[in-house]
Amino acid sequence: MSTDDADTVTPVDSLYREVGRSEWARLAPGIPNPLTETEVVQLRGIGDRLDLTEVREVYLPLSRLLSTYAENTKRLGAETAAFLGEADSTTPFVVGVAGSVAVGKSTIARLLRELMSRWPGTPRVELVTTDGFLYTNAELERRGIMHRKGFPESYDRRALVSFLTEVKSGAAEARAPFYSHVRYDIMPDAHVTVRRPDVVIVEGLNVLSPPPTPNDVAVSDLFDFSIYVDADEDDIAQWYVNRFLALRQGAFSNPNSFFKVFAELSDAEAVETAMGYWNDINLPNLRENVEPTKHRATLVLRKAADHAVETVRLRKL
Repeated sequence: MSTDDADTVTPVDSLYREVGRSEWARLAPGIPNPLTETEVVQLRGIGDRLDLTEVREVYLPLSRLLSTYAENTKRLGAETAAFLGEADSTTPFVVGVAGSVAVGKSTIARLLRELMSRWPGTPRVELVTTDGFLYTNAELERRGIMHRKGFPESYDRRALVSFLTEVKSGAAEARAPFYSHVRYDIMPDAHVTVRRPDVVIVEGLNVLSPPPTPNDVAVSDLFDFSIYVDADEDDIAQWYVNRFLALRQGAFSNPNSFFKVFAELSDAEAVETAMGYWNDINLPNLRENVEPTKHRATLVLRKAADHAVETVRLRKL
C-alpha cells in the first residue's frame, strides 16, 4: 500500500472497531438459537452458505445488537416526547441492508427479519426490498436505460424516499410497489403494505447512496442503522455465476419467467452469458455506485470465499 492509499484509508478505518469472527461469536453467550435447520434452509438464498453455526455465531449476536439499538431508540423517543410535554409518537426503527448483487444481502435481510421478531422488544418486523422502486420496464425502455437496470438512475428514488418518510413520520399505513422476479417487472396491482411495525428492514443495492444534490434527502438519512455486506470482487463474481447456473435449472425454466430464454443454455454458454452480465453491468455498478458507499454503513459484514462472515466492523458511537 502506498502512502497515498494509507492516507485515504486510515481516517475511514478509524471510525470503526473491527471484531474477528471468534470474538464476535462470543457476544451472545447462552442465547438459544430460535431457528430450526428447516427454517434456515428456507431462508437461504440460492448459492448462499448459511447453516445453524453461521446463524448462532454471526447473526444471533447481530440481531441482539439491532434489537438493543431499536429498544434504546424507542426509549429515547419516549423520553424526548416526555421532555417536550407531548404524547409518545415513536416510529419504526429502520434498518438498511446494502451490498452487491449475489453477495447474500437478501438472505441476510430475511434472516434478520426472523431473528429480530423473536426478541421481546421487536416482535413486529417487516421487510421491503428496493426492487419495488425500480421503474417499470416500459419506463426504463422509454428512458433508454433498460441496460442499466439496477444502477441508481433506474430507481424511482423520490418514491422510495416518500415511502420511508411515511414510515418514519408514523403513518398508520405505508405502501410500496411489488416487484416480480419471475416477470422481471413491477406488478401494477400488487403492493407491500407496512402498518407501523417495530422494525422495517430495507434491502437493496444502492440504499446507502448519497443524495443526487445537497438539497435532496438521501434514502440512508431515514435509516436508524445500516449494514453493508462486503466481499472480494472475484468471490462475488463466482457466486453470481453459480447462482445463474442454479437459476437456469430452477426459476428460469418457469414458462412465465422473463429469463426462460436462458433455460436451454449449455453449461459453457450459461457461464459465458453470466460473466457477460457481470462484466458489463454488475461489476461496473459495484465499483461505481455500490462499494463506494460502504463507509456510510453503521456495520460492515466481511465475507470470505465460502460465504461465511470472517470479520465484523462496527462504527464507533
